[in-house]
Amino acid sequence: MGKFLLFLLFLPLFLAALEIKQTPIEFGETRVELTKKYIKSHYALDVQYIKIVPKIIVIHHTAIDDFNDSLSRFASETLPSIRADINNGGAVNVSAHFMVERDGTIHQLMPLDVMARHVIGLNYNSIGIENVGGQNSADNLTKEQLEANIALVKELQKRFGSIEYLIGHYEYRCFEGHELWLERDEGYRTHKDDPSQRFMDELRANVSGFKYAPCKQGQK
Repeated sequence: MGKFLLFLLFLPLFLAALEIKQTPIEFGETRVELTKKYIKSHYALDVQYIKIVPKIIVIHHTAIDDFNDSLSRFASETLPSIRADINNGGAVNVSAHFMVERDGTIHQLMPLDVMARHVIGLNYNSIGIENVGGQNSADNLTKEQLEANIALVKELQKRFGSIEYLIGHYEYRCFEGHELWLERDEGYRTHKDDPSQRFMDELRANVSGFKYAPCKQGQK
């Protein structure tokens, strides 16, 4: 039932100007309820719905060079035991709104107005784009992925007038102390290097109208 309702939610949010494959992850009642608990625990918000108004686009890499293996990490509604780095942060599994294959194929994984768990402190304000690659921290995202990200970011910019920032995951801590930062647990942080500064520099060179992350590494 949960997956059927999720499919219905996809329909009005599909970005028709781009070829985007609909590849919904399991997002039923279990993930919804665990997301509410995450929001209450980390953001001190007691919400009835897990809807978001996106202000930020966050670019990631999956740290896995295979698409199917990358997608499988999001399959379960609950966080697998292998994610020891964040399992003290809540039981809901990680997720993202999009995943881009190494050949540039774009997959939409979930509705764009629903919160995904993809970035500490900023989940409630952001859309996440995962790119397959970056295994062992390699800076190996492809030209095809760059082109797909450029097109997708431009479409999201058109779709959501609320979006102000375009950042790499490695820049997320720049927002600590910012009005968009919601994380209440001062000890809940992870080190991130994705998707690489090189990839973000190339992406930013091909889009306009976004603010940089509010710290030195994100400024021109």
